[in-house]
Amino acid sequence: MKNPLRVSVVNYTNSRPFIYGLQHAGADLDALISYDIPSECAQKLIDGQVDVGLVPVATLLSLEYWDIISAFCIGANGPVNSVFLFSGKPIEEISQVQLDPQSRSSNMLARILLKHHWKTQPQLISGAPDYAEPADEHTAFVQIGDRTFGKKDQYAYAYDLAGEWKKMTGLPFVFAAWVANGFVDDDFKSAFTECLRYGLDHRADVIAALPPVENFDTEAYLMHNIDYILDAGKREALELYLKLARELEPLEHEIDRL
Repeated sequence: MKNPLRVSVVNYTNSRPFIYGLQHAGADLDALISYDIPSECAQKLIDGQVDVGLVPVATLLSLEYWDIISAFCIGANGPVNSVFLFSGKPIEEISQVQLDPQSRSSNMLARILLKHHWKTQPQLISGAPDYAEPADEHTAFVQIGDRTFGKKDQYAYAYDLAGEWKKMTGLPFVFAAWVANGFVDDDFKSAFTECLRYGLDHRADVIAALPPVENFDTEAYLMHNIDYILDAGKREALELYLKLARELEPLEHEIDRL
């Protein structure tokens, strides 16, 4: 095992408990930590620039070797309130979907739901110049993370993708997991997981330090919407998601391996 291990953490509100644990209980942890958006975290792990990452689960499709090193994750067992397909029209009237440049995993989840749940085939657009502000009312867009906070009432239709997945499969969902791209010994895994546990146990302190967000309940989000335990149901959901993702046709303009 390399020393120190290079660790990339997604720098979103939903990962703040993990960040808190690493910062407050990780003094003896032999790790160099960087903070990134999901797509950067994924690419760093794929390219070997880091050894461990809190990566969107679609990243697993691009790794020759991977190992989930912690029983904690970013998941949800129903609506998550931060991963949406926003639209001015109902899903059956949507002709185009603009994909989120920050997360391949949620884009794939949207595509899975379009195919298997809503059974519709809108045009999929990557890198739209008017992303998140489509001029055409029949164009929807996928958006994740803190950028969605307080926005769901601004659109006629705000489809919560974790909630829709639950309706389709009856399963929870895993958005991101702690993944290594090489061997990590059990001592590090154990110490690392205890740091994460410390952060989850101190979510009240994390919430108290966060600035308020208009029309968004941060406490409900971190205490209830996000489900951090990678249990058997989420592992089953992850396997199903990866299976369905592998069956999707590649997008012509999809950024390689993002």
